Parts: sequence; C-alpha cells; structure tokens
Amino acid sequence: MNLREKIRNVPDFPQQGIDFKDITTLLKDGKAFRVAIDMLSAHYQDKHIDVVVGPEARGFAVGAPVAYVLGAGFVPIRKPGKLPAEIISYEYSLEYGKDALEIHKDAIEPGSSVLIVDDLLATGGTTMATVKMVERLGGKVAGLAFLIELSFLNGRQVLAGYDINSLVQY
Repeated sequence: MNLREKIRNVPDFPQQGIDFKDITTLLKDGKAFRVAIDMLSAHYQDKHIDVVVGPEARGFAVGAPVAYVLGAGFVPIRKPGKLPAEIISYEYSLEYGKDALEIHKDAIEPGSSVLIVDDLLATGGTTMATVKMVERLGGKVAGLAFLIELSFLNGRQVLAGYDINSLVQY
C-alpha cells in the first residue's frame, strides 16, 4: 500500500508557503491506518520495548496503537498544565519563540527501553525535547518512529545517534 497517497497536502496552512502534511486522511482509512501501525511496530518487534512515548497530540494517535501491538505501556507527553501529577518539564526554542513539554515524573522507570513515536519528524525540536526528558528520567531510547519525515528540514541530523524509522519521506 502506498501510504503517501493517503496523506493529504494542504497548501498554505498554517501560513502562506507551508505545505501541511495532513494525516487525518490516513487515520480515517482503516486499512491504511493498520498498515502504517503494523509497519512502524515491525521495525521494533524484537527490541523489547517497555514503553512507547507519544508527544501531544498526533503522537497519541500513532503511539498508543504501536504500544498496543508491541505489548508495551504508553506514556503521553503534554503541553504545560495538562498533566495532573508531579511532572518534569523541558523548554526548547522554536524559530520564533519557545515552547515546552511535560511528562509525569514517575512515567519512565530507570533502565526502561523506550520508543518515541510521533506523526512527523521536521526540525527535530519536539523529538529532542522528548528524548531529553526520557533520558533525564533514566529511560534508554531504543528508537524514534515517525509516519512522515520532512527530510529537507534536517531533523535526522539533530537526532543523530538514535535509531530513526520513518515510513514516508518528503
């Protein structure tokens, strides 16, 4: 199945000149969604993943089913103020400003094998913030898995040294 055909391009969203890769068209197609999840999971089937981590919000939609297939737990990464228990936070720079992510302080057991799953690898900022929090909690990042990679934004270079798997590259 050609997953690229299931991803909708939305020109000039969220601003002029951006060609947004919309995965909602892939997610609503049951067969395509299953193929994508199976393909992402297959790469890590023998890596003994303890926990899958998914950043808000599309990382939930992709990461949770991967965790299910792998028989692993799922941990959400949230924007500030969304998690109810004690958290750690990581602030990172964006092109125009800063952003932050949070994880529950007890979400990752030290030594756990962790797979980070998201819909998109762009510049690598969100993923690197997630990596830093997982490692701060003592987790071992076993891999980084994405439905889409925007290769021209060089996120792979920011994440050099980690096992990166992406299904569709632009």
